[in-house]
Amino acid sequence: MGRLLEIVTPLHKATKRDVLARMNDDKVACMIKAKEYEFDYWDGDRRFGYGGYKFIEGRWAPVAQALIDIYGLKNGNKVLDVGCGKAFLLYDFTKVAPGVEIHGLDISRYAIDNAKEEVKDRLQVGNATALPYPDHYFDFVFSINTLHNLHCYDLDRALREIERVGKKNKYLCVESYRNEQEKANLMYWQVTCEAFNTPEEWEWWFERTGYTGDHSLIYFE
Repeated sequence: MGRLLEIVTPLHKATKRDVLARMNDDKVACMIKAKEYEFDYWDGDRRFGYGGYKFIEGRWAPVAQALIDIYGLKNGNKVLDVGCGKAFLLYDFTKVAPGVEIHGLDISRYAIDNAKEEVKDRLQVGNATALPYPDHYFDFVFSINTLHNLHCYDLDRALREIERVGKKNKYLCVESYRNEQEKANLMYWQVTCEAFNTPEEWEWWFERTGYTGDHSLIYFE
């Protein structure tokens, strides 16, 4: 089993969330709309998701730099982002390490159509449960804030797929909880999460599926 890393945590903690207001909204209707992963989820009202997912200069650059440094990525390496969204992180990858060959995949046609123009030609619509790439094709595979949106049967497939298409270096970030308060906050806030797992349960999933990469866990404290 890989390492537990704190790469995305600072970015997660920098965003303030009113979890009670989210819960007191028409939560079920918001969840149904959010899971379409179209305009409302990305660029509609905050109650449906991001509330406008715009590129902010420098926001993802520290994450890109950390991943490049930790995994020693260099010119010619192939990198895949599973659940790339609008590919803001991949764009920052190209700025920090221009020689890295990036690829991105997301289930949302809207996200791909509205991705960063500079990298859009390296993105495609697809599902994490059936990655359209050969075995051990990528030098580095990562997935941030995506896999917790899958039901258990699809989570199983996705973890196995990430392991299949990657070589040694893999990293993912998922949501988790360590106590009842964090569980309640996660359930109040999230509109797309399907896999509500403790750290121990995530480790069980990794062992079950043979996932050997590293991971980060983010909490709603």
